[in-house]
Amino acid sequence: MELLTENEKKYKLEFLGKGSEFFGIIIVNWLLTVLSFGFYYPWAKAKKLKFLYGATALNNDRFAFHGTGKEMFVGFIKAIIIIAIIYAVFFLFLFLKMPLVGILILYAGIIAIVPLAIHGSYRYRMSRTSWRGIRFGYRGNRNEFILNFYKWFFFTIITLGIYGAWLSINSRRYIMSNIKMGDVAFNYEADGSDYFWMNFKNYFLSIFTLGIYTFWWYKELFAFYVDNLSLEKGEEKITLRSRATGGDFFVLIIVNLLIVIFTLGLGYAWTVTRTMNFFAEKIEITGNIDFDAINQTEEDYTDATGEDIGDFLNLDMAM
Repeated sequence: MELLTENEKKYKLEFLGKGSEFFGIIIVNWLLTVLSFGFYYPWAKAKKLKFLYGATALNNDRFAFHGTGKEMFVGFIKAIIIIAIIYAVFFLFLFLKMPLVGILILYAGIIAIVPLAIHGSYRYRMSRTSWRGIRFGYRGNRNEFILNFYKWFFFTIITLGIYGAWLSINSRRYIMSNIKMGDVAFNYEADGSDYFWMNFKNYFLSIFTLGIYTFWWYKELFAFYVDNLSLEKGEEKITLRSRATGGDFFVLIIVNLLIVIFTLGLGYAWTVTRTMNFFAEKIEITGNIDFDAINQTEEDYTDATGEDIGDFLNLDMAM
């Protein structure tokens, strides 16, 4: 059993959302999005995030998402215009019988907006998130992140994808280490080489075991993301540790799969709430930060363009 030092204490993370509640939100969102030919999507996403954030609690106090459908709709329109311009240029070169140039411009355009989408999404999402009235924030510098991302992407290309592990972890470390909750700073200490060798090993083990080891791969990935994350406030610190096992992931994934299959997809809402509850239960949080002494430091940011571009490109913006 792990022993806590005199000044350390445990913090309780919970997910309290019910599958039936989330199912109602999903059904209404789906119907209104279809009836509005997709234009209701920003409001649908805002309702979904409000539910998921509001159902997550730390020490019995719930998180809150303050983003609105109107903010996301403005970002949604901007994102459509940006994506439309890129594709318009692509089709123009196809019309001019210069397909190679068109394809190069299409890929270059998408690659160019990826770091903008990531940066913008985190800046918006964090500024619209709070806990006990303390607002989160993302302090990353846009130009610095973009230049670093392009550099890491260039290394990924010339190494035929091998540097992709470093691209992923370097990006994550930059982003996570620039997130704040009031005057509490997040810190992420993972290394790309550890990530590369972990995935390299687990890839072959999964093949040799006909996929069975995949559940233990998920366990190691989850631990890699969680265990390298900490929060700091001056000399005070909080650390996170994963308590999940490969067997835990096996049960979670298999049961979720069976729910989706036997409900013909209608049980999706329950798989989401089960997964969120699983993550909350399997993260152990200990440290000595006094949450009552956190000061408000972050500002509002309402431009959701990056968030919506990320949706179009299917980028994973989850923390």
